[in-house]
Amino acid sequence: MNAIAGKVILITGAAMGMGKLYARLAVAEGAAAVVLWDLDMDALEATRAELAAQGGRIVAHVVDVSSAQSVAEAAARVREEVGDPDIVINNAGVVRSKPFWEHDPLADTEFVIRINVLGVMHVARAFLPAMIANGRESRVLNVASASGLLSVPRMSVYTASKWAVIGWSDSLRLELLRAGHGHVKVTTLIPSYIKTGMFAGARAPLLTPLLEPDYVVGKAWAAMKAGKPRLFLPWTVALSSALRGLLPLPAWDWLAGRVFKVYSSMDAFTGRASRP
Repeated sequence: MNAIAGKVILITGAAMGMGKLYARLAVAEGAAAVVLWDLDMDALEATRAELAAQGGRIVAHVVDVSSAQSVAEAAARVREEVGDPDIVINNAGVVRSKPFWEHDPLADTEFVIRINVLGVMHVARAFLPAMIANGRESRVLNVASASGLLSVPRMSVYTASKWAVIGWSDSLRLELLRAGHGHVKVTTLIPSYIKTGMFAGARAPLLTPLLEPDYVVGKAWAAMKAGKPRLFLPWTVALSSALRGLLPLPAWDWLAGRVFKVYSSMDAFTGRASRP
């Protein structure tokens, strides 16, 4: 995909943080319309107004991506207002950090799985048929996490959700290719901890610095446009995944726990002051 100009772009979790950064790039590169989905009505309206003032055609909807009905209803509105998206960025996500047995089954476990796993599937399902049928170059960017490749204590449910996203996203990529729909390309973003507030208090593992949001969004944006299947950030994420597959488990546990400090990276986690 050589240009964003003239494309319709939909972003979930778009009211703030990285979602807002993706939207800014879309406006700057001349998107025909940018659709913002989020649960935070006030932040969503502020972002809509900011981007509209920059000259973009902005559509904002309050959407619960964990609800198939909410997604379907909002998707119908998008089609009426701006047409089917050419690019979908599945950015919305939540995290909980505590030992698994301390997770509330509904407020923590089900909440995280519904948003992080079912949410990306509901959104993709709403728009993939049109992407396939219209034959235009289309993109789906799914935001996963390095924790979807590596076990992380105090984050078992979040880790499980991102393992699911990585497996689903790459399987979807292959399904599209095998079915002859190569014009729809899927990119899976697999970053380490990012300085967004969502992971406030998390400690960066050895050789894996806390990532700046602008850097991650810029790299992900370029990878999405190029149709790159996967993007690991930083390079040590791919290295750690390879080592985990090659080493005996006791050796990997020692390396990850004692040397890279992956297993203690969430010990001081605080997260945002106010979480959904």
